[in-house]
Amino acid sequence: MRLRAIEDHFGSLLQAWQAPPEAFLSLPGLGPAWLRQLQRFRAHWGAEPLAAFSAAVAGGRRALLPGDPTYPAAVASLERPALALRWRGQGSLWPLLARRAAVAVVGTRRPSRHGLAMAEALGAALATAGWPVVSGLAEGIDAAAHRGCLAERGRPVAVLGTPLERVYPRHHTQLQRQVGERGLLVSEHPPGASVRPGHFAARNRLQVALVRAVVVVECPEQSGALQSAGLAWQQQLPLWVVPADAARLSARGSNRLLSQGATPLLEPADLIRQLGAAPLAPRAGSLPCGSAAAPLAGVEGALLAALAEGASLEQLCQLTQESAPQIAARLLALELAGLVRAEPGLRWRRL
Repeated sequence: MRLRAIEDHFGSLLQAWQAPPEAFLSLPGLGPAWLRQLQRFRAHWGAEPLAAFSAAVAGGRRALLPGDPTYPAAVASLERPALALRWRGQGSLWPLLARRAAVAVVGTRRPSRHGLAMAEALGAALATAGWPVVSGLAEGIDAAAHRGCLAERGRPVAVLGTPLERVYPRHHTQLQRQVGERGLLVSEHPPGASVRPGHFAARNRLQVALVRAVVVVECPEQSGALQSAGLAWQQQLPLWVVPADAARLSARGSNRLLSQGATPLLEPADLIRQLGAAPLAPRAGSLPCGSAAAPLAGVEGALLAALAEGASLEQLCQLTQESAPQIAARLLALELAGLVRAEPGLRWRRL
């Protein structure tokens, strides 16, 4: 709460970092001892604390911190926001997630064959249309949605209940690696942290905060997917549910959501039509993913020229006069082609 009060008072945490010590005296609870501690932090982290702190808290990996312009506002507004969003993969997806330009597909770890097939079809349909697919990389529905997304060369985003270096379940080693290569792995847990059952439930709030809509494929009456559904309703997000056999225990929770007002989802095409324009929809003349030999002209060429010394998303938008989502899509294509890399502080540099 103190961090949020400082941000509200100064407009941003970055502005607060540059403010003189006396500017904090009007805030309640910030006395001389707190100001001395602030000065010690400033001396240690320097003028660019986000980049320095990102490298430190991530243990050599990347992290997104409160106060960073691309830290998702919906995550920051949570009752318990993540102190750091550690990540691995395609950093160009973060501007899209900050706009909630993604869709979550969730459900039980023990689904029916029908549930598995629907989850995989949804992941594939969303990927083909150009929507990042957010889930938890758990057994069952989560894994099926990620596999469907990967099969169509989409952008899967897995919010983990473990540190980035842990794989759970263990037989998802290859799947987790593929998600990290094609999309994003996200965790709020530092390297080496112990794994607790509550961590898997807590990640639901992060999944919902990154998306525009939530799809529950199949879940019983006791399921984390129901928590995600409740959060979606609280945040007035569209909630879709795949109907299932009324006698099936693994679908009793999701079927009950239908009786409470969730929208039935009979086929993936219905969802795609309702979502509208996708942030990564294929367009003519775009750089093919993974093709470093593709001709680089126009905006892609200008981006690469600007990235020689490194640049932020805001700087690239000013240079090209294009919106952040448009630049994010181009950066993602260049990243996948092996031509640029994301650096701490969500800056990009040409390789």
